[in-house]
Amino acid sequence: MDNISIQMLFIILGILILISAYFSGSETGMMSLNRYKLRHLEKEKHKGAKRVSKLLKRPDRLIGLILIGNNLVNIAASAIATIIALRLSSEMGISDDIAVLAATIILTLVVLIFAEVTPKTLAALYPEKIAFPSSIFLTLLLKILLPFVMAVNWITNGILMVLGISSEQREQHSLSSEELRSVVNESRALLHAQDHSMLMSILDLEKVTVDDIMIPRSELIGIDVNDDWKKIQKQLTQANHTRVLLYRDNIDDVVGYIHARDALKLLSKNQFTKATLLRAVRELYYIPEGTPLNIQLLKFQHAKERLGLVVDEYGDIQGLVTLEDILEEIVGDFTTTQTPTPSDAVTLQPDGSYLVDGSASIRDVNKEMSWKLPTDGPKTLNGLIIEHLEDIPQNNLSVRIAGYPVEIVEASENRIETVRVMPEYFISEDDEDK
Repeated sequence: MDNISIQMLFIILGILILISAYFSGSETGMMSLNRYKLRHLEKEKHKGAKRVSKLLKRPDRLIGLILIGNNLVNIAASAIATIIALRLSSEMGISDDIAVLAATIILTLVVLIFAEVTPKTLAALYPEKIAFPSSIFLTLLLKILLPFVMAVNWITNGILMVLGISSEQREQHSLSSEELRSVVNESRALLHAQDHSMLMSILDLEKVTVDDIMIPRSELIGIDVNDDWKKIQKQLTQANHTRVLLYRDNIDDVVGYIHARDALKLLSKNQFTKATLLRAVRELYYIPEGTPLNIQLLKFQHAKERLGLVVDEYGDIQGLVTLEDILEEIVGDFTTTQTPTPSDAVTLQPDGSYLVDGSASIRDVNKEMSWKLPTDGPKTLNGLIIEHLEDIPQNNLSVRIAGYPVEIVEASENRIETVRVMPEYFISEDDEDK
């Protein structure tokens, strides 16, 4: 070193700091890459993505390589800085100890700013622009230093094994449904509003059960096959659906369902009688209550069915669910129906309150009005209020449910017909506790 000028030593020191910055930036760039975007680019045959993916398959080797290079360069830079300090101290008549201390402080600041914080911040902001080009040199360097890197990894893996940690127990880069939901929410600005809504609805299918969307037993419409034949014909003619339930005397004794297409075939052949109608009845598909929609959608697909009756543990009918009901949970309403929609069931009043039909689905009302009425119990507003009061209330009775003031406007002997909800007076449970 005595033959090297002090100017050359400064140049070597500068080069070492730049190399240190390269290793620091490469490490952050590699680890900051979006793994899912990386997989996409790899499938698109992106050369840089393929190189980086190969390096990331063994992160222990990659980190070992980068840290070996970074530490070698930093130690060499420290040695060069010490030599420069000693030379300057002899020329300036300064104590060697003071010169070395000053060199240590200055080098620490220089390395921290120019070889650590700046390159790592830049790599974190633009990981692809840093990682893809640097992967060329890192791949070559790994081939050269592979024996040394493997030796270091062998020692570190041995230490990890002593601590009860296996190097093969790497975190799998897969997203849970909640994490995926967060990703979709963060991508709201990049997606069309309807596409975003559909994706969120798909993710929510596992949280929604058939009980939440079924047509309740009290609203099921069918035809009693024990009625007069003319009455049956009239009901079939006036039916609002292509599939009509058939039962004997009451809905608990369901025979099956008849498809309008089958009835028309019989009519076209002049064979339309009660006997032929009963022979054309199709068997019903039964669904256990509490079945999540994502599972039921697959069951409909495998069974080639489009509707089913929801039954409880005793086999009693609770309601009816169709394939269209599940699809509408994803894409929104796309067919006309006789069942009141939330818009029909909720009416804004001049004073800012809302008149709500007691039979309205709590989940649908929450979705449309952005309310937070509890959905873990009864499915309708009528059921929620009756459960809360443990009685069927009279008119003009007010109660607060989940912070919402609710007034019973109209009630019959066995159910609540209409309520008034005043969301402007909503009080959260936290505020109520205070």
